[in-house]
Amino acid sequence: MGSEKGEFTVTVSKTDVVAPLVPFQEHWLPFTNLDLLLPPLDFGVIFCYNKPVSASSGMVSVLKKALAEALLPYYALAAEVVPNALGEPELLCNNRGVDFVEAYADIELRNLNFHNPDESVEGKLVPKKKHGVMAVQATELKCGGIVVGCSFDHRVSDAYTANMFLVSWAELAQSKPVSVVPSFRRSLLNPRRPGCIDPSLDDCYVSISSLPPPEENYEPTDHLISRMYYVNADQLNELQSLASSDGEKRTKLESFSAYLWKMVATYTVDKDRRKISKLGIVVDGRARLGEGDPVRATVMRSHFGNVLSIPYGSETIGELTEKPLCSVAKQIHEFLKPATTKEHFLGAIDWVEAHRPEPAMTRVYNVVKDDGPALVVSSGLRFPVSNVDFGWGCPAFGSYHFPWGGLCGYVMPMPSTARDGDWVVYMLLLKGQLEQIEKEAAHVFRPLTSDYLDL
Repeated sequence: MGSEKGEFTVTVSKTDVVAPLVPFQEHWLPFTNLDLLLPPLDFGVIFCYNKPVSASSGMVSVLKKALAEALLPYYALAAEVVPNALGEPELLCNNRGVDFVEAYADIELRNLNFHNPDESVEGKLVPKKKHGVMAVQATELKCGGIVVGCSFDHRVSDAYTANMFLVSWAELAQSKPVSVVPSFRRSLLNPRRPGCIDPSLDDCYVSISSLPPPEENYEPTDHLISRMYYVNADQLNELQSLASSDGEKRTKLESFSAYLWKMVATYTVDKDRRKISKLGIVVDGRARLGEGDPVRATVMRSHFGNVLSIPYGSETIGELTEKPLCSVAKQIHEFLKPATTKEHFLGAIDWVEAHRPEPAMTRVYNVVKDDGPALVVSSGLRFPVSNVDFGWGCPAFGSYHFPWGGLCGYVMPMPSTARDGDWVVYMLLLKGQLEQIEKEAAHVFRPLTSDYLDL
């Protein structure tokens, strides 16, 4: 079957719909203003498990039974997205359930091509969501292991919410109580009356109607592809040391992002030094919106939905390549600072309210033909890989999978399951940018193989 080369075939044996264990009364659940900033796209996660020491029979039935239980507190994941009278998306909580695919792959876990998820994951181990809000696929492997893949509608759930659900699902599979019960109190994210909108928010968000129409017959010469890399703790510490200066210590994420931004700019520098490159950093607003109110803070920690903002910075390609790493890291720190406040998120809620029902989006996503490179760095460092244990051991590997299309790159660092302090990094960038990174920064970004995962 060629499995030693990473080639394999997935055979679907059964497709089912898992509904909540107990039906609940049908009702509508509105999107919050922060949910409305997300376009209709899906993101995926995978968890890979070695063959259990005990008998592996019944793993799929355990997953399905626990999923039916988890859909009681997380009932929004069993819903459907339907437009309301204004054309805005809302959740129809109707017990529709979650599509569940059972499959078999003729490959051993250690032979999966982790470096190239476009070949090993996309369309094979993470299901295409055709209906509802979420889809699941359980793929048994030739070695007796199993891969659990999920797709989530990003308009309904951000990574934080997905993490909460995945841990709860695993807890129920082991007959444990759910440690976090999700909150659907939409009133916590209501706009203020009157609203208060800082002019800087117009630089962060944009109404879709104000964007130029897409160019017809435009075929990009390069395209986005997914790759995964391993970055060890020593390299991260070195980057942090180089990015810090004048007694100011930058975070590892700021330091890593500065280095990556410079690498991406280096690929383009010979084409046009004057082009503007944009870098966005995903910021979670839950802790910010809970500041000063202990009760609100507790509820915000369990809020189900999107509580994200993506502030970004701009710089010419020439400047990015010439500036030292510490200067670029300082620039990132400065554009992040205003977005890590309670006022920023309250203002974002008010901004969306002032533009409804016109759809809007984060401005950094908008990349057109003549723009310089743009990318968004998110943080999956809270990805709860070790906590997603369904009763047959912790995952040997876990990752997000987010091939979202368009021209804006996306990067998600996650904790390594093998060694504390090391990172696994999912990267969706232009093919040429990745080739440049592998050429100039091979000592930092090492193609992910099973050797790094102790498989």
